[in-house]
Amino acid sequence: MIKKKSRFRGLDLPENKFTEHKPIEAIPIPKTAVMPLVQNIGAPCSFIIEKGDAVKTGQKIADSKSYVSAPIHSPVSGKVKRLSKILNPVTGALMDSATIESDGEDSRVQTDPLFDIDASKDYGQLVNIIDSISREDILSRIREGGIVGLGGAAFPTHVKLNPPPEKEIDTVILNGCECEPFITSDHRVMLEYGKQVLAGLYIIKRLLDPESIYIAIEDNKKDAIESMGELVTEMGFEDMCRIVSLPSRYPMGAEKTLIKTIVNRAVPMGGLPMDVGVVVNNVTTSKAIYEAVIEGQPLISKVITITGEYEEIKNVLVRIGTPISELLEMCGINREKANKVIVGGPMMGNLLLDPDFPVTKGANCILAMDSRIPQEQNCIKCGRCVKICPMNLEPLVYARNVKSGRSEGLKDFYISNCIECGSCAYVCPSNIPIVGYIKAGKAMLAREQNAG
Repeated sequence: MIKKKSRFRGLDLPENKFTEHKPIEAIPIPKTAVMPLVQNIGAPCSFIIEKGDAVKTGQKIADSKSYVSAPIHSPVSGKVKRLSKILNPVTGALMDSATIESDGEDSRVQTDPLFDIDASKDYGQLVNIIDSISREDILSRIREGGIVGLGGAAFPTHVKLNPPPEKEIDTVILNGCECEPFITSDHRVMLEYGKQVLAGLYIIKRLLDPESIYIAIEDNKKDAIESMGELVTEMGFEDMCRIVSLPSRYPMGAEKTLIKTIVNRAVPMGGLPMDVGVVVNNVTTSKAIYEAVIEGQPLISKVITITGEYEEIKNVLVRIGTPISELLEMCGINREKANKVIVGGPMMGNLLLDPDFPVTKGANCILAMDSRIPQEQNCIKCGRCVKICPMNLEPLVYARNVKSGRSEGLKDFYISNCIECGSCAYVCPSNIPIVGYIKAGKAMLAREQNAG
C-alpha cells in the first residue's frame, strides 16, 4: 500500500457517512419501471420496442448507431405500457421514455455465465477465461451490456477503454474515493463485491495493458482498504496493482485531481486523462464490467445510498427505472424536516423536481435534507472561488457571463473544464449558486452548438 499526501487545494467537509456500516439491501422489483432514453454522455438511444410489446428482464429496449452511446435494457419483465416524454431534471428539456409494467415474474433473458465468482475460488481459471476472450469481444460485451461510468459521469465505458492508437495508456487508476458527503454506495460495493471489482479491474488491464495500476481509496475507509488489500492477495493480483491511501479531502475523487495526486501529471485545459496516458474508472463501473463480460448481465440495477431525513437510511440494490417516490416512501422520508430531495450528494447532486422521476444509471444517492437557501447577494470579488477551485478556473467569470447572456466569455475561460464539484459555491460569502450558473452556461453553449 502507498500513502499519498494531497497535492491540491480542497475542502474539509463534514463527511456525514451515516450509512457506511449499512450492508447493501436488495429491494423488491418495482411495479412499473420508467426508462428514459438519455442515460449517458453522448448520443441518446432510440427505442427498438413498441407500446404493448412483452419484454424480459435484461432485454435490450433501446440502442443507438452512434459509437459514443450505450444501449438500455429492461430492468423488469412485463409489458411496455406506454412511450412518452418526461422532463430531464438536469437540462430542463423533454426526453423520450418507456414505462414498463412488471408482471412480477422477473423472467430473464437467458445468459451463459463463464465463471461463478461466488462459488469458485479458482481465480487462475478466471484469469485464463479473461485472457482467452479477444479484445474486440470484451469491448463488444461491455458495449452490449450498456455499461457507462457509474461514478456519476455516465460516459460509455467501451469508448473509454478503447482509446485511439496514438494515445498510449501507461497508467490505470481505479477510483474508490467517494469523496462527496453522505454517499457510501461505492464503499459498500468494495466491501461486499470486492472480488467482482478486482475481476473487472483485470479485464481493464487486459484491454489497456498499462505499466501501473492503482486502486485509490480515501483514508476514511480503512475497512475497504484492508478488505481490498486482502482480496488482492487472495486472488493473486499482488503484481498487478497497488492500493493508494489518499487524504479525505473534497473533491479528491475527481479524475484530474486523482491523476495529479497519484502520478503528478496535469491534464491540460480542455484535455482528457488519456492525453497524459491515464484512464480512471470507478469501482462500481469495474463491478459492472465483470458482470457484463463474465456473467453476461447488462446494467439493469445499481447500488445507491438513501440517506438524510428518513426513518431508515440504507444502501440498496435497486433496479434502474424504479420511481424515486417508491424509495422515499420505503425509507419513510420525514417531510417535516426535509424540504429538498437531491439525486446525488449535496455538492454535485441535482434537485429532484418530480418524485416520480426514476433511478437512472448515473444515480448513486437519494439525499433528503433541510436546506434553507440564503438569498443570493452581489459578488464582492473576494476571489475565494478562484482560490478553492481544484481545476484552477475562475468561477466568478461564469456567473457574470451567464447573467449577461455572453457565451464567448464562457468558452474563453474553459467552462467545459469545470467538474461542477461545488467547492466555489460552498465558500462563496455572497451565497451565489455558482454551479447553477455553470450548468446553465454549459447548456447555453450546447444549444448554440446544436443550432450551428
